[in-house]
Amino acid sequence: MNSASIRDRYTFFRTQLPPEVKLIVVTKTHPAETLQELYSFGHRSFGENKVQELISKQEVLPADIQWHLIGHLQTNKVKQIAGFIHLIESVDSEKLLQEIDRQAEKNDRKINVLLQVRIASEDTKFGLEISEAKELFQKWTQGHFPNVEICGLMGMATFTDNQSVIRREFSTLKQLFDQLSVRHPLQTLSMGMSSDYRLAIECGSNSVRVGSAICGDRDYSN
Repeated sequence: MNSASIRDRYTFFRTQLPPEVKLIVVTKTHPAETLQELYSFGHRSFGENKVQELISKQEVLPADIQWHLIGHLQTNKVKQIAGFIHLIESVDSEKLLQEIDRQAEKNDRKINVLLQVRIASEDTKFGLEISEAKELFQKWTQGHFPNVEICGLMGMATFTDNQSVIRREFSTLKQLFDQLSVRHPLQTLSMGMSSDYRLAIECGSNSVRVGSAICGDRDYSN
């Protein structure tokens, strides 16, 4: 895809989103040159699924980029990104949160995270059950994980054309977000991708993750 079409697609999405909705451009499998192109348009927030790919891009791209880890994160990989990651969106276990807290302390910083909640009916989706998310959030408000800032929630809807199913799942996450926010104000509700971002925003999302619709088809050959 040439840069003009990337610019056109990026500009289109910017005009589609309300000003209060944050756009995370998901750049997995796309080369650093594509991110540099988007950076030149003024974009700063990029999402990656794999730690190694994120690191390889972070090393060669501008230092003021805000990196979001949106894929499943193994505990043994946390230390590799703890020094610079802006937001880990995919916290799906207490064990992972403990490790993030530990590595944040080692790096003398507080790491921002989202709790990933399993709202989809598909078995392939990672995430905490709602009861687990509530329990983890309560522990955090009681002083556990002091080097972590839980900023909000993330979820992925079922991959389906049934809009009522997607709406129900997004609404479930928004309801949990509102419940938890009563106890401690949360900032970020990350839900919605290229295919369902409009519906996600209707249901209360203020952060959407858009990849191929802006950057073009992904190359998985490598």
